[in-house]
Amino acid sequence: MLTVIGEGLVDVVQRSSGIEAHVGGSPLNVAVGLARLDHPVQFIGRFGRDAYGESVAAHLKSSSVMVPQGPDALPTSVATALIDDDGAATYTFDLTWELPGLAARLPFMLQGTTLVHTGSIATMLAPGAADVLAAVEHARPSAIISFDPNCRPSIITDVDHARRQAEKFVALADVVKASDEDLEWLYPGVDVQDSARRWLSLGGPGGPAAVVVTRGAAGPWGITAAGEAEFAAPTVEVADTVGAGDSFMAALISGLVDRGLDGAQNRKELREMPAETLRELLAHAAWAAAVTVSRPGANPPTRAELNHFELGSLARGAGLAEDDLRNADSATN
Repeated sequence: MLTVIGEGLVDVVQRSSGIEAHVGGSPLNVAVGLARLDHPVQFIGRFGRDAYGESVAAHLKSSSVMVPQGPDALPTSVATALIDDDGAATYTFDLTWELPGLAARLPFMLQGTTLVHTGSIATMLAPGAADVLAAVEHARPSAIISFDPNCRPSIITDVDHARRQAEKFVALADVVKASDEDLEWLYPGVDVQDSARRWLSLGGPGGPAAVVVTRGAAGPWGITAAGEAEFAAPTVEVADTVGAGDSFMAALISGLVDRGLDGAQNRKELREMPAETLRELLAHAAWAAAVTVSRPGANPPTRAELNHFELGSLARGAGLAEDDLRNADSATN
């Protein structure tokens, strides 16, 4: 069982032509991405007993994500974007982030969990951030921890606070993913790779086994104790970049689980992961992000879709004919 702890919310886009609402939130997107990659996953977050909360619950259910914690009496969090006629967006947020009573339920909720993922607003915004930190500390003796700060400067405006919070979670995490924009905001004027190298040392011998940086079109780069690796970003026609980082994170976790590197009993093996394995994980995650940017919205790939894209890349690299590609694709389904 995989567990994702964090915020779910509804993105409301207001244009002169009308209003659209879409379920989102970085941790929620990661949970959906993991479920589509055929992993049993539960989402521990919050949403209200309102129409937006119903849409969050329906979205999770349609993707086969388990939800052990039902709606509460508070309103569902909403991010509203007002788009003017020139396409410029003005954002407002109505966020409620707290998880009352979570500590008492954690032993039951996390039973059998081999990996816990968290990040974004959930790890920065009080009062819920303290509950998330306590949940990670509770889970760590039995589960691998992954973390993505996914900074939101328009919401968490105090960079010093954000930096302190991020470093608390980095020190407890086994696998960390951050964008170059995250690191540039958290550590202005510092090379992002140097920031990632420093993160690898946080927590001492029990700190991260791997730190990965996404760099947009430059492709992902990462570092482990064994060395560094990178992967060129796949070339695709971009519809939009919404949810790309979350799809990357889900596929990175999926690759670790597929290799049997989840569960605290495998922490030593994870820390000894060679750079070549890291590169394979980066490639797998980069292709998941490429699938997502090739279509509108936060729409992560299924395992079959991701296999198809990856096989297509390998086939083109090997100069295989289209019939060979179709035959190889059929063999995996």
